[in-house]
Amino acid sequence: MLEIDGSYGEGGGQILRYSLALAGLTRTPFRIFNIRKGRKKPGLMPQHLASVRAVKEITRGEVAGDEHGSLELVFRPGPVQAGEYSFDVAEERGSAGSVALVLQAVLPILASIPEKSRVIIKGGTHVPFAPIYDYLDSVLFPFLIQLGLDLRCQIKSYGFYPKGGGEIEVLIRGGRTRPVELIERGGRVRLKATSVVANLPESIALRQLNPLRERLSPLETEVKVVRSKGPGTYIFLKAEYERTIAGFSALGRKGKPAEVVGKECLDQFLNFEKQSGIDHHLSDQILIYLINSDGKSIFKTSQVTNHLKTGIWIINRFLPDRVRIKGSVVEVMGRY
Repeated sequence: MLEIDGSYGEGGGQILRYSLALAGLTRTPFRIFNIRKGRKKPGLMPQHLASVRAVKEITRGEVAGDEHGSLELVFRPGPVQAGEYSFDVAEERGSAGSVALVLQAVLPILASIPEKSRVIIKGGTHVPFAPIYDYLDSVLFPFLIQLGLDLRCQIKSYGFYPKGGGEIEVLIRGGRTRPVELIERGGRVRLKATSVVANLPESIALRQLNPLRERLSPLETEVKVVRSKGPGTYIFLKAEYERTIAGFSALGRKGKPAEVVGKECLDQFLNFEKQSGIDHHLSDQILIYLINSDGKSIFKTSQVTNHLKTGIWIINRFLPDRVRIKGSVVEVMGRY
């Protein structure tokens, strides 16, 4: 049985999610220990338990140690089963845990088989320290579709921290992916900023746009007023280039001026424009799909983050020497 030290690198939930997904892909059982050991609240939290139980269900697997606060888990996957699934992070003690992070464990597995699946995940759609729904819809999914996957996603309801209550639906038909070569992103062709408020005045969304309007031109803008279980605001900037897409976002909170939210998003984009390569958030999320391709992929990342290093490490634990990095260029060998 493969032994995984959950305190490696950043020691966060990413190691667990990648391990679950890779176990489902490769039918490899594993034991993970020191789960989130360095965190303020170590061990398994609600969104991690939701990921464990989701992968257990879609692989008909066996699990031990799936308890709140557990520092150790043993997982034995079975065969992947396409189908209709529904997972609720809030079932684990009530939580606004991220739906996107649960999807990180589930989607690579279901996307590896040609049969259709439908997945509903309930929880936080726009919460700190996780990709927001807009990033999935506007950046990650378009990239995966270019690889050859048949994916659709839809937001049914918005969920902000701490109330949660959001819901997304994902339709999946997978299979082998195409390899990619993406060293240069090409020229910028479009910028669009979307500013959203839930249960708050529309004026907040308009003010969030001001810093971007002052610095970026041409810029398309959209303001949305949505309903949610609790109040929330965010802004999302989608940057389209000739060969790739990047996304930048910032969340509002009580006491944080709307203009600060907008400037936070703007600064992320301006920093990205000074660099070459693809969106660094995208870099670590696509690794696990590229190992299922029909050849070697190569891409340049705009930043070599700890998340990327950890993703490479955990893939190579399950599939030795499958991913390599030299400088900011990543090579991924397909067909596990």
